[in-house]
Amino acid sequence: MKTSTSRFEVPVLLGTQTLFNIGFYAVVPFLAVVLANDFLLASTAVGLILGIRTFAQQGLFLAGGTLADRFGARTMILIGCAVRASGFLTLAASLWASAPVLWLFVLGTLLTGFGGALFSPGLSILVAAAQTARDQRQRQEVRKTSLFAWLSITGEIGAVTGPLVGSALWGWGFSTVAGFGAAFFVAIGIFLAITLRSEGHASSTAPSDKAKSIVSKPRSSLRHCMKDRAFLAFCGLHASDLLAYNQLYLAIPLELDRQGLDTQWLGFIFAWISILTLSLQLPVAWVGARIGAASTLHAGYLLSAAGFCVLAFVPASVFGDGTSPARILCAVTLLTLGHMSVHPTALGLVPKFAGRNASGSYFGLLSSCGGLAVLMGNMLFGWLLAQAEASTIVPFLPWMVLIVPLALASWLGSRVVQRRALDQYRA
Repeated sequence: MKTSTSRFEVPVLLGTQTLFNIGFYAVVPFLAVVLANDFLLASTAVGLILGIRTFAQQGLFLAGGTLADRFGARTMILIGCAVRASGFLTLAASLWASAPVLWLFVLGTLLTGFGGALFSPGLSILVAAAQTARDQRQRQEVRKTSLFAWLSITGEIGAVTGPLVGSALWGWGFSTVAGFGAAFFVAIGIFLAITLRSEGHASSTAPSDKAKSIVSKPRSSLRHCMKDRAFLAFCGLHASDLLAYNQLYLAIPLELDRQGLDTQWLGFIFAWISILTLSLQLPVAWVGARIGAASTLHAGYLLSAAGFCVLAFVPASVFGDGTSPARILCAVTLLTLGHMSVHPTALGLVPKFAGRNASGSYFGLLSSCGGLAVLMGNMLFGWLLAQAEASTIVPFLPWMVLIVPLALASWLGSRVVQRRALDQYRA
């Protein structure tokens, strides 16, 4: 019975990731443009606000994961949908007045982030439980691609749809875009309330009686998580991946603007990222399964660093007349390949680090460290970018904020995995 329930829930969980990303990517990629054009904020302020939004989501994952361990993944997923819907509605309301209301816009960004902090750990818990049940059924078989790799693929189906929807609605104003996001998350919540059954949570998150006894003690799991030095080190190093990937919402839009390219290119860039993920995520996972988690992390972080090296050291004139998006697309391609390599691998390693402890706190801490890195990194990157535009520092210096942490993660992250004897993980 437990196994069949898990099998039933897998399509719902993967489909949920698609729906989440449609609503998310229809709105969030355009926040930097609204802050710069409607609120006339400098890049430093834009970076701060977007960093706060990410920290409200990723930085509070630890709280969301602990709450999911305590109250159940399904409950927190539904609450998170409601909070994110209210956040998008608040974003829309901030532009309804005769003059844009900045504090209301910031409140909306916080609510959208906090909603994600509530539902994302719960989704990861259910996927990890389904993966565990799947591994138990495949003890004597060749292991298949992990569900976290499939989660990336289904998420990108939504990621390619979301920006296109946002771009299509852009002509009616950002309030219409944000209003669509609010309505969409209300619909998602209703869908999950019907399809994600309460009894399914118990069977998915606790495949054995021993696991049930562990899941029922989230406080002890949180203490164990915070005392796990190897996992703390891994979280700190892997935070560079979230900081790097978050630049799709800060550095890339600003770089497009700096080159004089139209905002509509954002939709194309996110579509290109989705095409890469849909076509290459499984081959990347296949390669990762054969070279091991440590080698996958080492190569993935280096690929992301190489993407930012293109933006830091390669002039736009190399790719044509300086108005072509080819240089940015090259950087985004390398960044996407790196993220495809390390993100599913890191998520798959979390249950290995957690062992017999409830995994919600572990998933939460991994993302919270990334959120803190985004908050601090975006502030520093935005400030350095403003200095570079004023010609007070060399132009490549802002990009070093992104390149150096990735290089360190490539060097040290694989060592942490090897020393913890987790390299048996296969994507």
